[in-house]
Amino acid sequence: MKKNSMVKAMLAILIVSFLIVGCGKTSNTKERELTDKPFERTEFLMGTVVKVTIYNKDKKAALDAAFNRIEELAGLITVDGVNEGSEVEKINEQAGVEPVQVSDDLYYLLKAAYDYSKSTAGSFDMTIGPITELWHIGFDDAKKPEQSEIDAALTLIDYSKVEFDDEAQTVYLPEKGMRVDLGAIAKGYITDEVVDVLKEYKVDTAIVDLGGNIYVLGDSARGEDVGWNVGIQDPFETRGKIIGSLVLSNKSIVTSGIYERFIEVDGVNYHHLMNPENGYPFDNELAGVSVITKKSIDGDGLSTSLFSKGLKEGMKYVNTLEDVDAIFVTKDKNVYVSDGLKESFKLTNDDFTLK
Repeated sequence: MKKNSMVKAMLAILIVSFLIVGCGKTSNTKERELTDKPFERTEFLMGTVVKVTIYNKDKKAALDAAFNRIEELAGLITVDGVNEGSEVEKINEQAGVEPVQVSDDLYYLLKAAYDYSKSTAGSFDMTIGPITELWHIGFDDAKKPEQSEIDAALTLIDYSKVEFDDEAQTVYLPEKGMRVDLGAIAKGYITDEVVDVLKEYKVDTAIVDLGGNIYVLGDSARGEDVGWNVGIQDPFETRGKIIGSLVLSNKSIVTSGIYERFIEVDGVNYHHLMNPENGYPFDNELAGVSVITKKSIDGDGLSTSLFSKGLKEGMKYVNTLEDVDAIFVTKDKNVYVSDGLKESFKLTNDDFTLK
């Protein structure tokens, strides 16, 4: 979608967005000073709806600081004409030409993206840009490319070729046409940065939602030692529809689904989660994966990786990770949860079956 149509679609989602996270009636506690009317702000940034809600009393300044941080980071990262002249776009423009010096924030994010590319053996690949740019799913000019175009783009995808210079803090793509795409990890990083800003302002009760990357800070506004009731996104529907819920505190939840962004060509749906091996969307039994982590950047990176592995291998992998859990939803609407969620996940949608 282009910006105008995306704005309309995402604002419509706002009507139901906070069905995802509920806290019940706000009440003050002895330990925390909470307000009866939370401070909240909603903006359309990075091609998505961003919402931050703070329940602590006298913390409006924290809300402004949080959005200042979001806008600062978005200006470094986003491409596709949303923020022309971003540092990521400069790296892509200078592919095959020369290294580009970048800010501390972007250098950290790029190194994290490289680490995830390496640890997932390329199922998450930070250089997927030539393929995502070719399909352009999520924009009005989205299309199914010709096989020859896909074959050409595949030759440019290889995260191991990205060159980092820690001393000069530069990044270099050695082949012309290579493109970095941080779409699968950037919102997670920004979410974590927003949480850090809120903590600096002594906020301990808040919800951060960056277009589906949700972080629940502290205990629920209902009271001390009471978690937030967090809904699990239905991967077949737009934001706000859920299949079940968990009670969480100080955790991030990220969902990747095949119906979030897609195009239909000759009766076939092609979603936006691209396989760097063949240049097509990942094709397995999964409709969506929700990942629960302490840091949102980890949930972002892992959601793509787990989706790529499919149900069996994805479940096997997540159960080896510490402080990480996941919920897998198959195309036939069966739900599977990792070991750490077997006692806590509650299925609330009769269209689905918990296995």
